[in-house]
Amino acid sequence: MARTRDEAHLYLDLHPCDVCGSVDTTWDDGLVSADGELASRYTGTCPGCGTEREFMFGLPGRETTGARFPAFGGAEPSELLDAGEWLWVADLAAGNVPADDSREARQALTIAMAAVEEVVKFIPPGQDEVPEKAFWSDRGWTVRQAEPGRFRLDRLLVVRDTYRTLASDA
Repeated sequence: MARTRDEAHLYLDLHPCDVCGSVDTTWDDGLVSADGELASRYTGTCPGCGTEREFMFGLPGRETTGARFPAFGGAEPSELLDAGEWLWVADLAAGNVPADDSREARQALTIAMAAVEEVVKFIPPGQDEVPEKAFWSDRGWTVRQAEPGRFRLDRLLVVRDTYRTLASDA
């Protein structure tokens, strides 16, 4: 299930063409019926090798509105990306902050902040760290195993707040 269009597009960006590895596909999307349920279908042709690509995402049970950028999802954790992948996205965005373009810097730091907020959503109420069941991808497990302490709530909140402050100062 893709909670929002931003989440679906991020997932597509993180899943390159199986044949040539290109991530440059231009996607067309629309609602379709799949097994009697509405789904969001993304189709495109890989510009690198011509492979036809298709992804289908279930729709959330309730609408997730995105008044701000990026709008990855509501209060529930993602079903597309695991906690480690979200932290990897945060690291990637924060590592690509340009020094000479304040608008682009704000955008990169806002994405990093939002990605850390997505990691926090995996922490059950009353717990202080992301549980193991919140990691299901190879990339997510690699990030977790490299430094498991990064998935403690107190550290995540400090990182999120730091990105927020840096974004507002950019």
